[in-house]
Amino acid sequence: MRLLLTVIKRYRSKSLLTPRVGLSSLSKCSEGPDERDGRRLLVCGSSQAVLEEMHGHVEVREDFISEDEELALLKELEPGLKKKRYEFDHWDDAIHGFRETERVHWSAACGAVLGRLRSVAFPEGSSLLGPVHVLDLDKAGYIKPHIDSVKFCGSTIAGISLLSDSVMRLVREGNTTDWLDLLLPRRSLYILRNNARFNFTHEILKDEESFFSGKRVPRYRRISVICRNLPA
Repeated sequence: MRLLLTVIKRYRSKSLLTPRVGLSSLSKCSEGPDERDGRRLLVCGSSQAVLEEMHGHVEVREDFISEDEELALLKELEPGLKKKRYEFDHWDDAIHGFRETERVHWSAACGAVLGRLRSVAFPEGSSLLGPVHVLDLDKAGYIKPHIDSVKFCGSTIAGISLLSDSVMRLVREGNTTDWLDLLLPRRSLYILRNNARFNFTHEILKDEESFFSGKRVPRYRRISVICRNLPA
């Protein structure tokens, strides 16, 4: 069974599986510390209280990899991905327009990138979930709100974004008024830990809904290279 089918925990609640009116069109949302420090705003949310609560649980690192490193990853991944078709009929309607693969063996250059990801995202000695998961999302594709199953995933998810900027949205389970938006620039690294993993759904917005702090973020084809740790 494919990794995606085993790690996604299904949500049948209509409020979680349908767009939340108004969130994508907000002209402004509460700003995270990056904005106050004069750096590019990468995280914003429904309130300062939510941002403070999620400090340390959510992280975005811009330009985590170089253009050359992105090209090396794409060169390694594209031959296998091209053999697969994009799927638009996922079994529980959680994801549309995707193809995926898992990879164990990497070139030295790509292995070094993944080693850097692991050293940043996971404590030393962490047990990681099997092969690296690679998810290729078509321009017309998107991922609906979900929480990865606690049976198969531990406290941390970390992913590198290739080819396109995108917006990831986190919404508190059972209270959709509490949310965060993460701007995921091309070649950035995102990390979700603990509270963000267990108590908030996460999703990748479809192109027509892709806004961050009121600004349009065009979504093209996006490949994510994802590592997870095992449950404790």
